[in-house]
Amino acid sequence: MVLVGSGKSKVNVIFADSRATHAPVETIAFRGGVAVRQSRSVAEEVAIAFSYGGSSHAVMMATPDDLVDFAVGFSLSEGLIDDASQIEAIEIVRDEMGIDVQLSLVEDVDEKLRARRRHMMGPVGCGLCGIESLEQAVRAVRPVMSSTLTITPGEIASAVAALSEQQQLNQITCAVHGAGFFVPDQGLVLVREDVGRHNALDKLCGAVVASGLAGSSGVVTVTSRLSIEMIQKAGMLGSPIIIAISAPTAYAVRAADEAGMTMVAVARGADFEIFTHAHRVIF
Repeated sequence: MVLVGSGKSKVNVIFADSRATHAPVETIAFRGGVAVRQSRSVAEEVAIAFSYGGSSHAVMMATPDDLVDFAVGFSLSEGLIDDASQIEAIEIVRDEMGIDVQLSLVEDVDEKLRARRRHMMGPVGCGLCGIESLEQAVRAVRPVMSSTLTITPGEIASAVAALSEQQQLNQITCAVHGAGFFVPDQGLVLVREDVGRHNALDKLCGAVVASGLAGSSGVVTVTSRLSIEMIQKAGMLGSPIIIAISAPTAYAVRAADEAGMTMVAVARGADFEIFTHAHRVIF
């Protein structure tokens, strides 16, 4: 146990073993019309639970470092405390499913928080905020390995370009994410936008269902990085291929691989990298 902070802001902290913040993965990179194998480092994400007075408050997928700063900053920014001195102790407990950051608050603040929890509302676009168990946060992705859907390098480039072109709100604001549903031989048939990348994908899933299209018939294309919840959502839709303009996290790569999902990321122009199940990309 150590003391963190100075003066009245000192809190007792019990540390658990730390976790790696990044991991190496093998990819097939398509550059200048040539496919080559390579290795790259991707960021780790872990389910981080915040518990106050023994009760779970929220779970976020996050990088597993600087957890004391994260706990104090979250508590302050969410208005759960007014000053760091109201935190008596922080215990960081490692679990197979994630990390539980257990905070003990001074008595009067703890009582106020218990009353407030009955009226909680999650912030917009936060992903997994509000889920009150690590188990829910790390739920398995629905398998899609039986799908025979394929895509070509040209179609990957077309899907990414079309998504950018059809983001009307982003063209006005330059501030929103997009999610599109690309069907080979038809093109990008649906696009949805939102300030939150998870929200944009949720909207797209709803639109696909409302349109009567089968999720397994198309490719999910997004303008963001790929974290675990993005893979979970694509899996629930039934799409066997997901394309992103940014890189994935290590957890997302592992989850997509286990589910049989083809992950294409770092898709910029005609270049991209295949992280899992490359057999669906027909060169």
